[in-house]
Amino acid sequence: MATKNSNPFLGPKAAAWAALLILVLLGLAIVLIPVWIIHPFKPQSQQGVELSYALRRWAPLLTILASVTVLIIGMWLWRGSRRRWRKASLAIVIMPLFAATWFARQNHFEWMFKPLANAAYVSSSEVELIADSDMVMAVENNGEAVAYPVRVMAYHHIVQDVVGGTPVVATY
Repeated sequence: MATKNSNPFLGPKAAAWAALLILVLLGLAIVLIPVWIIHPFKPQSQQGVELSYALRRWAPLLTILASVTVLIIGMWLWRGSRRRWRKASLAIVIMPLFAATWFARQNHFEWMFKPLANAAYVSSSEVELIADSDMVMAVENNGEAVAYPVRVMAYHHIVQDVVGGTPVVATY
């Protein structure tokens, strides 16, 4: 006599939940690993940077594929769920992947380091913020010279300027 298996950890619904959780975790990992590895003012290994760039390159496609697959699995589980707490759990589990899918298309480094919007320039005799011992990045072009303090550039990382009639972008 065949009996129905009452173990909730076996069967198609359990497999669907497991696949859903694995896809969500993989989608989050693809997006969050580069964020974790690439930190300002923290040394990174060559392998870590290579892994981060590879994941950043593939994250938009892989997170879309994971989101579509999770959406299909989620709709199947949603229709089979009669209890509201299961539907709520399903929505809560899926949402981080959708957030990661959006985040994979963003450049969070631009959020961290905003270009210096309104740089003010003065002659070297008028400078008050910079000590003689401060490091600067210097650019000379067509007889015009400018210096960008590394202390300021360490936060902004980029400044757009015109030096000697030529547009330049200085970055650190």
